[in-house]
Amino acid sequence: MKSIRQRLLLWQLGALVIAAALEGFISYQLAWDGFNRSRDSVLQSIAHSVVRHGLRPAADRASPPAPAPIPPDGPSTDLGRFTTQIWTTGGQLTYSSLPGGGPPLQPPGLNLASWNGEDWRTYTLVDREQVVQVAVTAADRLERFGEILPGLLAPLGVLVLVIWLLMRAAVRNALAPLNAWGRDLRRREGDDLRAVGTRALPEELVPLGEALNQLLARVEALLGSQRTLLADVAHELNTPLAAVKLQAQIARRSGDATRQAALDELDQGIGRATHLVAQLLQMARLEPGVRERRHAPIRLDTLAAEVVAAFSARADARGIDLGLAPSEAAWVPGDEEDLRVMLNNLVDNALRHVPAGGRVDVQVRTEGGRVRLGVNDTGPGIPEADRERVLRRFVRLNPSRDDVHGSGLGLSIVARVVAQHGATLALDEREGGGLSVRIDLPATAPSR
Repeated sequence: MKSIRQRLLLWQLGALVIAAALEGFISYQLAWDGFNRSRDSVLQSIAHSVVRHGLRPAADRASPPAPAPIPPDGPSTDLGRFTTQIWTTGGQLTYSSLPGGGPPLQPPGLNLASWNGEDWRTYTLVDREQVVQVAVTAADRLERFGEILPGLLAPLGVLVLVIWLLMRAAVRNALAPLNAWGRDLRRREGDDLRAVGTRALPEELVPLGEALNQLLARVEALLGSQRTLLADVAHELNTPLAAVKLQAQIARRSGDATRQAALDELDQGIGRATHLVAQLLQMARLEPGVRERRHAPIRLDTLAAEVVAAFSARADARGIDLGLAPSEAAWVPGDEEDLRVMLNNLVDNALRHVPAGGRVDVQVRTEGGRVRLGVNDTGPGIPEADRERVLRRFVRLNPSRDDVHGSGLGLSIVARVVAQHGATLALDEREGGGLSVRIDLPATAPSR
């Protein structure tokens, strides 16, 4: 059952039924006890009335009257009539209002007796001259109580019905704000992410309203970020694609002497476009939910060595000294593919900005219970005022430089991976000039 309304009503109905049953049982017991005391009082009143004003046996009667024949249906045919018996102090029956004699003589006071297969309630009163016993069947008493029982339970049934109707109305009113939310959200357009009102909400629903507004704000921010990204991507792709088209036209119209240079330019334009698309793909794969990430202990120094080896040919072609500085065996928890993307972008970014004859050093070491990854280069560095800005997407500090063809995504991808792994990123000036990138990651035990 997923309906809050039905669940609330079911629980309330169950509680109401249990409470009504308990109240009915208690009322029945109290009413039955009071009814019995009232009927016992009647027995006592009849016995005292017989003693004061009642029947006396004939003086000349020497023996008790012969018992009259018992009716075919037994004493129960006399229900509703009290049976009166008079005994001598010696225990001899002298009078009985019931043919057949009636229940046997009981001790003084109220008693229960059995006679002719039925239970009887008796009251025995001892006088100086006689003993008076008044009796009535238990079946008669129960029947009389059954006649008044509906009048006792009917108000309880009416009360249960009224409370049930009030509960339904209370649940409907309590859930009215949720219904109003649903109507408001269904009437909105797809791009309407305004916050819902919480001022008129019950206190218990205010946290739900605030959580919904926070979710709407996050969705709006995400959609805004995606719109900005699409606009930036369209702008960034337009430039290399336009250049590729232009160079293709030049190559088609050029003679043999200039065609090779045009083809070289065309190849560079294709390379820039390919690099941009690759980095866009990397950024897309870092979005939550795009792929399943497998966090496991990763040996970071080994991974850094593999990345350095992968970029060594490109570094040699540009005359840059790329190497792995003396490092320590260090294990970090994380996704190996994401960490490789982070290292690739760090090394790629350094190689793009370091001039020929420069140097790029990668180092991994442990420090204070954490693992520090450092990438130091002898490039132009980043001014302190721009170090936070370069971590954003499509930010290039020197877009007019012909020797640097970056997309402005490398460091933003690094920052995203760092955040996903609970690490910290710092950009500083390298001693002697250049850029020093430090990433501190949590350490973990080696995998077995």
